[in-house]
Amino acid sequence: MFKIIHVHDYYQNPGGEDTVFAAEVALLQSYGHTVITYTDNNKRIQEMSPVGVAIQALWSKASFDKIDGLIKKEKPDVVHFHNTFPLISPSGYYACRSNVVPVVQSLDNPRLMCPAATFYRNGRLCQDCLGKTPPIPGIVHGCYHGSRLQTAMVASMLTFHRWINTWNHLVDAYLVATEFYKLKFIEGGLPEEKIIVKPHFTLSDPKPRSLRSQDGYVLFIGRLNPEKGIRTLLKAWKGLNIPLIIRGDGQLEQECRDFLNDNQIKFIKIIDRLIPDDLSQLIINARFLIWPSEGYYETFGMVAVECFANGIPVIASNIGVMAEIVKDGETGLLFTPGDPTDLATKAEWLWGHPEESARLGCNAHHEYENKFRPEINYQMLLDVYTRVMAIKK
Repeated sequence: MFKIIHVHDYYQNPGGEDTVFAAEVALLQSYGHTVITYTDNNKRIQEMSPVGVAIQALWSKASFDKIDGLIKKEKPDVVHFHNTFPLISPSGYYACRSNVVPVVQSLDNPRLMCPAATFYRNGRLCQDCLGKTPPIPGIVHGCYHGSRLQTAMVASMLTFHRWINTWNHLVDAYLVATEFYKLKFIEGGLPEEKIIVKPHFTLSDPKPRSLRSQDGYVLFIGRLNPEKGIRTLLKAWKGLNIPLIIRGDGQLEQECRDFLNDNQIKFIKIIDRLIPDDLSQLIINARFLIWPSEGYYETFGMVAVECFANGIPVIASNIGVMAEIVKDGETGLLFTPGDPTDLATKAEWLWGHPEESARLGCNAHHEYENKFRPEINYQMLLDVYTRVMAIKK
């Protein structure tokens, strides 16, 4: 059995990376491994000055000292980093190096290639900073939080650690969830031999549904932000008489509610975040999921995998990771990104063909069984840890 330290900086608004961190820790513990967690929380940023945040993002002495002390005390076999931005910083890698402990870094967003970590600007796909050191276009456009000053802070961190070869020399293995992103990170300058594809998984207890259990509604789960395609979804549903439940919040929440009121749309319901059990029940009772993100590259689709686990097909944008996870005509349908007419056509057809929806859902469950089960993921994690430990020795 291994002893592993998992490191993570929680986001101010909980998201998929927080879920992945918790799931991997729980998975390893369930198999008897000793897992120690070192965490910080970005809610602390609200109490800090911009200069303080910038300095900590570049190099956090506090994180270095605490991780160094934790390593000396616990003597782990490996340290696995998740999100380190901005409060933990890459300084944690150097604590590992000084103690000769191997480092694994999960790459669950494209921050190393894009200061905004979205590949999205002004309603479109943007890769202007890909491969550029420093990432000047991002600073010019103020891509991080709409601020040139804050973007310069991110760019300084990225540039400094590229110049001193932190990313190439201090990390023994990078984990990405898809082949698509492996190619992107290689294009962004990371060493190909260190990048390993390991999909995420769900810890839910999936049960594929029968045709009789299909009723209810169509489902969208995600942030109500422009890049998530919520405007396209609302426009698509304007002429449909299909019940749709939107579970999410975000910067466009009020705009979405105003759209429903102004157009007197009665078939769409927006609900707040749910506890895990209620969210699982919401997914199980859906006919299919809409995944309409547009103009940028999702890094993975935890909600899509959750649906696959429960035998629920997905209608997704035909771009990037979405087109890799959802196989058109097999586990769901693909539509032209940003095209409400195409989305409406696909949704109306699938709603009107419950037998076909059941077939796609059955295929989706098989896809989950073959790729996204916890048991498969556990073995992949174990292989990665064994590999990096052998490299250090």
